[in-house]
Amino acid sequence: MNLKSQYALITMTQEIFHSNLPLQLESGEILPEFDLAYTTYGQLNSDKSNVIWVIHALTGDSNASEWWNGLIGEDKFFDPADHFIICANLLGSCYGSTQPFSTDLKTGKPYYYDFPQMTTRDLAEGLERLRIHLKIESIHSLIGGSLGGQVGLEWAYVLGNKLKNAIILASTPKTRPWVIGFNETQRMAIESDCTWGECHEAAGQKGLETARAIAMLTYRHPLDLATKQADSENKLDDYRAASYLRYQGQKLAKRFNALSYWTLSKTMDSHDLGRNRGGLDEALGKIEANVLAIGVNSDLLFLPEESQYISQKVKKGTYKEITSTAGHDAFLIEFEQLSYILKSFYFQQKSS
Repeated sequence: MNLKSQYALITMTQEIFHSNLPLQLESGEILPEFDLAYTTYGQLNSDKSNVIWVIHALTGDSNASEWWNGLIGEDKFFDPADHFIICANLLGSCYGSTQPFSTDLKTGKPYYYDFPQMTTRDLAEGLERLRIHLKIESIHSLIGGSLGGQVGLEWAYVLGNKLKNAIILASTPKTRPWVIGFNETQRMAIESDCTWGECHEAAGQKGLETARAIAMLTYRHPLDLATKQADSENKLDDYRAASYLRYQGQKLAKRFNALSYWTLSKTMDSHDLGRNRGGLDEALGKIEANVLAIGVNSDLLFLPEESQYISQKVKKGTYKEITSTAGHDAFLIEFEQLSYILKSFYFQQKSS
């Protein structure tokens, strides 16, 4: 192991931040206290100017070097030898942060179906609490895709000049009815599970498998499935596409739970940066950071036009596009293109 690799491994930490202060939610409900699981890589430099804050997507966790391993890690674009990288598990998720199976202080029992409704603004407020706890005065770059990009926009609005760069991938300033409709069909699949409504961690598991299969059709593009899941012309059953979707559903159900999925899909539906802020144009116009909005040309979930809109309405916006047949998930796959886009963006900031 070389010294650089040793350094990166030694400085990776996983911790839990506990907030005793109540969190007032947009719904009017109050979360009396909460936990956020978070992972850090690397160390702060002398002037604390090297903070990279990563925000995960719907079913992600705080270990960003695993699910974004083409972007974060030794000799990758965001290298722990150069950057202090932070990723927190969002509220409502089931990887160490407060979620539906956490204890409700009022009853002394798990929340289960009484877990409060949360918005992307609430999730951003949770991250802001963690930032203050860690005494981080400024963030060099905030980066998130999909739901993570939505939370990132909300937080960028709040951070003001404490944030230098916001990198928003395959996301949107407001969730469209198209996306809400897909999310609702997934929740309907969960509701159809005969165990939904029961109070245990496996409740809705088969429904979650179906929900994930539905979601995969929005994460991929038809050309991607046609290329990677094509069958011979002689087949009459057991198609590769069918097996692929079943596998993806089962894979998620083994590591996630239906209540967290339900909660976070509702959170995505709620996203509207302009709510009570004079509308989207006015809200986007108040973001102080340099904003790089990255779309995917084949994205059927969050259309590239939505990323273009973000770049046009913020004060300092840049739009770039990933070209891929992979669809929405290209922001998690096309590392070479993403690294090139990021390199160009940072070079532009130095030159201006």
